[in-house]
Amino acid sequence: MKTVKFLSVILLFFITGCKNSNATGQNPEQTPQDTAVSAFTLPEIPEMLDSPEMRADFLAFHYWDNFDFNDIRYTQHPEISEQAFVDYIDLLGHVPLPAAQESIKQFMTKTSTGKEMLTYFTDLAETYLHDPNSPMRNEEFYIPVLECMIDSPLLSDTEKIRPTASLELAQKNRVSTTALDFTYTLASGATGTLHSIPSEFVIIYINNPGCHSCEETTRDMKNSLVLNSLQSKNKLKILAIYPDEELDEWKNHVGDFPAEWINGYDKTLTMRDKNLYDLKAIPSLYLLDKDKKVILKDADLHQINQYLRTYF
Repeated sequence: MKTVKFLSVILLFFITGCKNSNATGQNPEQTPQDTAVSAFTLPEIPEMLDSPEMRADFLAFHYWDNFDFNDIRYTQHPEISEQAFVDYIDLLGHVPLPAAQESIKQFMTKTSTGKEMLTYFTDLAETYLHDPNSPMRNEEFYIPVLECMIDSPLLSDTEKIRPTASLELAQKNRVSTTALDFTYTLASGATGTLHSIPSEFVIIYINNPGCHSCEETTRDMKNSLVLNSLQSKNKLKILAIYPDEELDEWKNHVGDFPAEWINGYDKTLTMRDKNLYDLKAIPSLYLLDKDKKVILKDADLHQINQYLRTYF
């Protein structure tokens, strides 16, 4: 994906309360003269908003006040519009999730001045919020974008098929909901279900044999002091699950996993064929509580270690 600058301008507002800035890191007079479009400028924050939280909340809902969504020339100047979008998403990480989602809904309404502008920003949202390789990937931020696309009169029924499918998948196994149950089969032929695993915490580790990233993740999980400690105290179970059909390949790698892990495969391919879990990016990790409610969805090992460290 494209490389963009992750700027500190938003944090500057939180700390100093500066009234104005340029999201691209350039002064307006430094903007190339041949663009004929204005540089992106942030709104002026009222002086009475004297805390980082209040300034962040104000910016979340006024960030785009000075941007002309009717000027489609901005779609040809990613150094302005794309950079502004990236900084906006970074800003939303500093406000409560409900506020961030409401802000995105209002933003998407503003982009609906025409199909070209709407498509430009929905494409950016897919790149930064949905792509498995994006460091800014955030499904909860992407859901309001998908909802806007589905409701938009600017898109045809055919163009809504893909976002509809993406929304259906994104709404499964969300944080604080009960993870969808499935049956796993062990190398011995014995079976079990996710919901039948008795443990204070359960990690679902969706993986593929021979996958380089999976090998790295397996190694890091095996070496995690947090995970090993919680397993030794019977507070954590790790369910490694293979969701595909190359069973011989899976059997060749059974020995790669520690004996205390539950290492199984989806014999009926239900996870894949019924889209129970998002499998577009593997490996994938979910952290569940004792009631099988999702604590962390499609998280990285660092996030899981950080959360479980309290119980270490």
